[in-house]
Amino acid sequence: MPNHSLRRPHSGPPDRPWLRPEPISLAPLPEPPDAEPTANPAGVALARVYALFPAAIRLSCGIAVAVVALAVRTPPVEAVPLALAVVALTVWSYVFYRQTIDNGIKPWVVLVDAALTIVACLAMRVLVAPDVMPGGVSWVAVLASTSIITAPFALRVAHGILVGLTIAAAYCAGGFLAGQQDEAISHSAVLVVQTFLAVGLVYLTRRSTRAADGVFAAYQRTHREAVIARAGREAERKQNRDLHDTVLSTLTMVGLGGVAAQSPMLRARASSDLRTLFDPARQPVLDPAAKVSLDERLRLIVERYEGYPLTASLEPCLVPSAVADALAESADAALSNVVRHGEGSVAWLRLHQTRDTVVVEVIDVGPGFDMGAIPPHRYGIRESIMARMSSVSATARIDTAPGNGTRIVLEWARVG
Repeated sequence: MPNHSLRRPHSGPPDRPWLRPEPISLAPLPEPPDAEPTANPAGVALARVYALFPAAIRLSCGIAVAVVALAVRTPPVEAVPLALAVVALTVWSYVFYRQTIDNGIKPWVVLVDAALTIVACLAMRVLVAPDVMPGGVSWVAVLASTSIITAPFALRVAHGILVGLTIAAAYCAGGFLAGQQDEAISHSAVLVVQTFLAVGLVYLTRRSTRAADGVFAAYQRTHREAVIARAGREAERKQNRDLHDTVLSTLTMVGLGGVAAQSPMLRARASSDLRTLFDPARQPVLDPAAKVSLDERLRLIVERYEGYPLTASLEPCLVPSAVADALAESADAALSNVVRHGEGSVAWLRLHQTRDTVVVEVIDVGPGFDMGAIPPHRYGIRESIMARMSSVSATARIDTAPGNGTRIVLEWARVG
């Protein structure tokens, strides 16, 4: 009768000085991004800058204008128009700031701002003292420059130029009405230059932003295609593993004489193979992170080897579903190799755990083999064990030598 106990026997596996080579593992595949990143990150960042900068400069200008305008009230400055202008522009500065911060820079906001600035320019005769008007240092000149700089942030290029030239023309007209012809001409020219510089700067930043978002979109497409292709390759590798570890493995056992044609083990394996390949509905799909009983999964593996001299010692152990799948299927692949290549051998399956590590061992006293002599095209160890363990960030260690049996240690370090 075969020794098929799930308890650890008194006579365990042979006591020999097993070596402990370095872990054999493949680099885990990078995980796809958890969430779709912003479609145009450069555009979103620029929109934030386009809201913050005009709002800050307009609010600071409004406060400065109010202080400077009230400080110089020498004739022909008229107190009532000046007071009304200061109150209106100060209130509008706050409205501009609040609206732009909350909703972004909008065309109607800069158009209202430009309209108020144009009125102030045309009324310079009663709002600005003649002695501070030359040199473009009056508060109306500062107000005009601020409106010209902020307008392109919300308008198209042509419209930004039109608004800037209109403000410059209004300043020129206001200067002539105030009797400051030299200031009207000189500072109007400065405002025209500011118009084209401001519009050009905004145009270049928008163009650079579109180019950056185009490069990012191309990268995202390439990355998404790579993730899809990698997922396809992983699905193909999993199908190949399933086929290799089920039907092909069972047929190879029969062909090599490792299992009799009418043995209980062959019937159990054939039934399990058919369920795996053709009846996936019998295998519920679990959350990969959900905890399951690894010892129960390994007991199901043991049932596939009914009639084979396999001894199992399995401690109770809970691990994530994906980890349980990888450990159990890798152990199954290792036991299949024992049956195929270790004629007359005896095998042990152990599950134990430390505080931080879950360990599954498959040990046999078969003929062993030379790891360096395995051809690169051989699928069993490379894919069915090493790659499968690597897919869950686990490791496989293989200690074997010709005539010395084989010990395969599968380890998963707990995370968190």
